[in-house]
Amino acid sequence: MPHDPHAEFDHKVLDQIEHSRVGAVPRTPLYQDALGRLRASHQIYAHADHHEGFVTVRSLAMRPCFHASNLDALRAGTIDETALESNASIFSRYVAALPPALHAKAETFRLLVASRPAHHRKHDGVIAHDPVHTLFLVPGAGPNPGIPGNYLHGSVLQLTADPASGWALHLHDSDDGAALCEVPTQSAALEKLDETIASAPFHLSELVALGFRLK
Repeated sequence: MPHDPHAEFDHKVLDQIEHSRVGAVPRTPLYQDALGRLRASHQIYAHADHHEGFVTVRSLAMRPCFHASNLDALRAGTIDETALESNASIFSRYVAALPPALHAKAETFRLLVASRPAHHRKHDGVIAHDPVHTLFLVPGAGPNPGIPGNYLHGSVLQLTADPASGWALHLHDSDDGAALCEVPTQSAALEKLDETIASAPFHLSELVALGFRLK
């Protein structure tokens, strides 16, 4: 295997980023070249909480993922979709896991991240159920940094309330970066969710390998 002449220095830069309170390194050309290599190889992302700082993928790998705590019961058929842990509760667990200094900033994303899409349907005497929409959060980044704590936020959702409806997974960074994967059934959606969570942390562009398309 050819020796990478930059490997030792790049490893040193990763260490410096992790030991810096704000994920910063010197702004010299040597360090900037290393940052370029590390970003291109998806070993670091722009830091969500420190402007011009970075966060390493290996440090994000230590962080928890969040999803409905009773998904296994849904898979087993012991609950139905209406009993899934609420998006608000999932989001609250994410906030609680962050350092206290980030709680206020994270709460500014609650409406964007944890709210359900509005569905307007005529009521003609038939009980109408909203399509399933359940939140998940994983460490990572996209074209833009993640939300506080360096998290991507996503949802598993039923496309319509029709039981035969298709399903989708959406993932977003803190701004306009997004990835989408459509699947035919709830079972396939939950399998794709498991695969996505198992692959975290990641950059949104890496999800193409899992069958997502970038938006």
